[in-house]
Amino acid sequence: MLTWRRSITTCMQKSAFHTSKAARIPPRRSNISNTINNRWGSFERITPASLATVDVTTFPRRPVPDNIPRPSYAAQGLASSWESDIPCLSTQEQIQGLKNACQLAKNVLTMGGKMCLPGITTEMIDKELHQAIIDNGAYPSPLNYMGYPKSVCTSVNNIIAHSIPDDRPLRDGDIINIDVTVYLNGYHGDTSATFMVGNVDSKGKDLVENTKECLDKAINICGPGVPFNEIGRVISDHAENNGYTVSEELTGHGIGTEFHCHPLIYHHRNAEEGTMEPGMAFTIEPILCQGSPMGILWPDQWTISTIDGGRSAQFEHTVLITKDGVDVLTK
Repeated sequence: MLTWRRSITTCMQKSAFHTSKAARIPPRRSNISNTINNRWGSFERITPASLATVDVTTFPRRPVPDNIPRPSYAAQGLASSWESDIPCLSTQEQIQGLKNACQLAKNVLTMGGKMCLPGITTEMIDKELHQAIIDNGAYPSPLNYMGYPKSVCTSVNNIIAHSIPDDRPLRDGDIINIDVTVYLNGYHGDTSATFMVGNVDSKGKDLVENTKECLDKAINICGPGVPFNEIGRVISDHAENNGYTVSEELTGHGIGTEFHCHPLIYHHRNAEEGTMEPGMAFTIEPILCQGSPMGILWPDQWTISTIDGGRSAQFEHTVLITKDGVDVLTK
């Protein structure tokens, strides 16, 4: 799950809004193959059903058994506790704890990918993945994080990130990102992927493939002593060479006993300071867009869509820097 780029201390904080009946109607679809420049292909644009404000903190939550440990923010809907220093995993017990959480996240994401079929709703995906997470003795990290009402994020077509699962059915030709984070025995594991539903057009396939390639290229340059800003350079080079833009709205992040912590990982070109050191664990999660990389926040204060209606795709892994290179924990 991505963090807001705009501020460290206020990242992911949301304002409470008055709930209206209209705002609870699932987002509507409109076929844009004839209304949006065909260079982006043929697909359906997802738009909010209403501009009325929404208080998602009032949405019902799926139950979690009392015996499952919860992260500190879960009870009151708070955020992670950001510290000034970058945490490092220094013991084998810590590393194994993070690996276990990441492997569970990977398995749950694989399960979600198999559900991405025409007619399946994102609410159905959330329900099944929530159950899989708690069946494994873990807590779904997004649940009640700053009031987020669901257990996973499901973002379709022109949605950049953080879309809230609902009763909208997936349709042939959609692309959908599923973002899974689990909290298992004191550690968070975070991963996401973009899946193709049925027969996706060639331009949609290319977008998905190039986004995955960006993640792979970024991981391949990681290791001790490598500047964090090399991640943004490598991703931007590959994206731009293939005609895509890189979203600057959100960042990757450190992870471990905290859901979000330092370092922030920028996926676009940047001049941020800092280098990778053994024991650092963080997510790399680039988002590529067909058109403008700018996003617009919906009235639910979570869903971010592209400002021009172009599609976006995202892939994410949690990585651990080792003395010899990098270990991809969610692979």
